[in-house]
Amino acid sequence: MLEDLARVGRDPATGGYVRDAWSHADQELREWFAGEATRRGLDLREDRNGNLWAWWGDPAREPGVVTGSHLDSVRQGGAYDGPLGVVSAFAAIDLLRRRGFQPRRPLGVVCFTDEEGARFGVPCVGSRLLTGALTPERALGLTDDHGDTLADVLTRLGRDPRALGPDPETLRAIGVFVELHVEQGKGLVEHGRPVGVASGIWPHGRWRFDLRGQANHAGTTRLADRHDPMLALARLVLAAREHAARRGVVATVGKVLVSPNNANAVPGLVSAWLDARGPAEADVRALVADLHHLTAPPVHPAAPQPPEPRTPAGSPSPQPPPGNSVRGQAPAPYGAASTGGAASQGGAVPEGGVASVGGSSSGEAAAPYGGAGSSGGYVGSVKRRGFEEGGLAPGEGSGLRGGVVVREESWTPLVGFDVGLRERVGRAVGGEVPVLATGAGHDAGILAAAGVPSAMLFVRNPTGVSHAPDEHAEQADCEAGVAALANVLEELCR
Repeated sequence: MLEDLARVGRDPATGGYVRDAWSHADQELREWFAGEATRRGLDLREDRNGNLWAWWGDPAREPGVVTGSHLDSVRQGGAYDGPLGVVSAFAAIDLLRRRGFQPRRPLGVVCFTDEEGARFGVPCVGSRLLTGALTPERALGLTDDHGDTLADVLTRLGRDPRALGPDPETLRAIGVFVELHVEQGKGLVEHGRPVGVASGIWPHGRWRFDLRGQANHAGTTRLADRHDPMLALARLVLAAREHAARRGVVATVGKVLVSPNNANAVPGLVSAWLDARGPAEADVRALVADLHHLTAPPVHPAAPQPPEPRTPAGSPSPQPPPGNSVRGQAPAPYGAASTGGAASQGGAVPEGGVASVGGSSSGEAAAPYGGAGSSGGYVGSVKRRGFEEGGLAPGEGSGLRGGVVVREESWTPLVGFDVGLRERVGRAVGGEVPVLATGAGHDAGILAAAGVPSAMLFVRNPTGVSHAPDEHAEQADCEAGVAALANVLEELCR
């Protein structure tokens, strides 16, 4: 079945996949899912948030056992992230039927919508809406790179945006969820096993840094007169690596927008997206605080603000979107008491989701450096550092004139999968089964945080590469994953 999907959304130049949520490729994949469900005589349903369900048995009778994953992809992603879980779910049902097994509980296959968040910036939109972790108002206001909101896109497809929202009836139908996924790392390679079980998901989030300088001519503006936010971007990228290593987390700046984006102009605005993950929330939050303080320029309240940077077409440059933040209540790390979060580390993006230093943006008041407040600033203070370390004295060549605004666009707290279920899954798989934590987010984590007993199976990835065309799984390992999943489903459906 993976071969059936191989051409959909594939870039022939790179071999990578571009399957944005609600794109033409995504629509084609949804049709494929419906066809596979119908071919097996499963009851096909779509919930109010666009998630697709295929049921063997009636979940209205009692909560069922659900497996599956997603079909959308990151930009230039691999063939296995998501689709392997959906294909393996259908294949496991085929295997159970060949065994003559008849489930005593309803058994469902799900395809969650917009798991990757590649188009609108927030991951796991379908499962977050389902569980209430994301409000419909915030979801509908999310924008893509063309400025289209999710509401705009759904309307053009003939869908009613007002339908989005929590779906308790569908959520009650999920008694247990088991997601099979290609491993996004080399843990199973190191263990020498084809299949593993997940212990939990690291806390992780995405932050947007808007770095404001002053647009100017590249040839006539002296270096001493420049306010070039690309310098702050360079510092941010280098510091993310350094401070991540220091705090035992991982951090990536993987997306950047430059305005006005002319080769012969000093930029006026650079927007950069930081992805940060780690075993403990406090360390991830502290990293973000480190980077914000490192990029923040000295505050000069009397300094004139630069004119609004404009795109080549003359329209205003992109502004921070109003409210792409997704929040959850963060538990303490495994077996540990709460550390008090980022405030105990000396400051972080506040509960309001935005911290502004050294200037104002989109009508939001800037907080003085190191100031306290419940929104728009930091709680507590952190000693200013970083410019001296990089060889720039404070205020000289910092690259910023209008300030830096940091916006938390999404956050997923630490998830520990149900230990009893995990052990039951491991016994059903059979043999020596490695137990692995992961830094990758999944719909299983969203359901687990909502109280649904959830587990994950990983299939070995010999390259260890994911979110890229080199992502891979051998045929024999995929078949071992299907057999393991079928054993798990049989055990849970007895």
